[in-house]
Amino acid sequence: MLGWFHALIPFLVALPLARLKAQDISSGSSAGDPLATSGGVYDSSHTPSNFPWNTYNYCNAPHVNTKHYTLPPVKGAKLVYLNMVMRHHKRTPDNLYPKENELNSVPWNCVDFKQFSFGGGSTHVFHEVTVPDWHPFRSQIWNGSCDQGQLTEEGLQDAIQHGKDFWSVYVGKLGLLRSVNQQDIFVRTSSETRTFQVAGGMLTGMDASFANKDFPVVNQASPIDSIPPSYSCPKANAIRDAYQSVPDWTNHLQENAPLKARLDATLGTAGLSDWASWYDHFFDTFTSRTCHGHPLPCNSTGSCVAATDAAKVFAIGDFEYNYIWNAAQNASTYNQLTFGVFFFELAQNFKLFQSGKETFKARLFVGHDGSMIRLASGLGFGRNAPLRWPALGSEIVMEVWRSGKTEFVRVLHEGTPVKSLEWMPLAKFIQLLESQVPTNIFATCNSN
Repeated sequence: MLGWFHALIPFLVALPLARLKAQDISSGSSAGDPLATSGGVYDSSHTPSNFPWNTYNYCNAPHVNTKHYTLPPVKGAKLVYLNMVMRHHKRTPDNLYPKENELNSVPWNCVDFKQFSFGGGSTHVFHEVTVPDWHPFRSQIWNGSCDQGQLTEEGLQDAIQHGKDFWSVYVGKLGLLRSVNQQDIFVRTSSETRTFQVAGGMLTGMDASFANKDFPVVNQASPIDSIPPSYSCPKANAIRDAYQSVPDWTNHLQENAPLKARLDATLGTAGLSDWASWYDHFFDTFTSRTCHGHPLPCNSTGSCVAATDAAKVFAIGDFEYNYIWNAAQNASTYNQLTFGVFFFELAQNFKLFQSGKETFKARLFVGHDGSMIRLASGLGFGRNAPLRWPALGSEIVMEVWRSGKTEFVRVLHEGTPVKSLEWMPLAKFIQLLESQVPTNIFATCNSN
């Protein structure tokens, strides 16, 4: 029996289903906003003012800001260093339905900001996406001017505001930084375009004059990039395959078979393995729409995805992310193998600071939901409460404070100090990071 799942799912389902009525959101519910509840917001970057400021908002996660930032309760402590890891902001869906064009009543528009890509010293060319009416494969993509997984104007604006809020705390309030410059600030992203565009938005939010200036953003070669992560690790894949083949996992797929059948009938996803093994693709395609104010999908027969079903998908998505990266037997080993290289990088950063050899005051990393869930799990967030799907713009800040001659780390998750990581000696925090790095990770990843 799946005892622990049944104990967890009422908590998860209750969050997005709170106050939910059985109307289709696309038909215009008159009973309030069913996808913006105190348990989670899925249809706006702006959390309703009657909800707590740090309410889970999938469209735009809470983050550090002057109004709600709290100082550590240690007199005379001074902030001296930080590493911040965040997820990119809003984008178009990363996954496509077999008949994507049919299921979009609202085109995707990405002409609001130019997509530059040029070599230094050459013409500043930018590209524009087009979906020609005459194209034989047009049914596979939506109408409009966006590619799949592309940062939108709304996502860029959220990143700019995020940068403003970050700057208001770490410059205006704490004085760690004095200006946007390459000597004090290091920025690294994944190799995905949307992550370095978000980095640009963050820097512009910190200093509007940088909107037309150059700033270096580092990314690792895509085959070995540790942020998504994208390096190959067959051993980790085998571990995950094993714990996704036991009843603790398969029971939830069986129990939600009626939901899956309804979604398949509307969206044409029946028989597609990528849509049957978990709810990741449904979660992605629904939230990308609702966060941008688009209706949930409707097909040519008029059949639409109901808000109740979307909310259930969001709850299942939370369960699946918590299970895969936190709760499953051997999840910690899977995490360490797939994210151990990034934990090693973080440990190096803090050891550099500890030794007095660090040249930067702040290191900023822009990644993905897979980056954030692994980092949260490895730092032990899942021991305090079940983990949820990392929201867009989700943020983990690791601050170093000096009190007298001793240095401590304080970790904030989406603007709130993390229980058990509120005041940890720097040396102990480095040990925590290093505990997430397997010995000889390359050999272990490629072992039988």
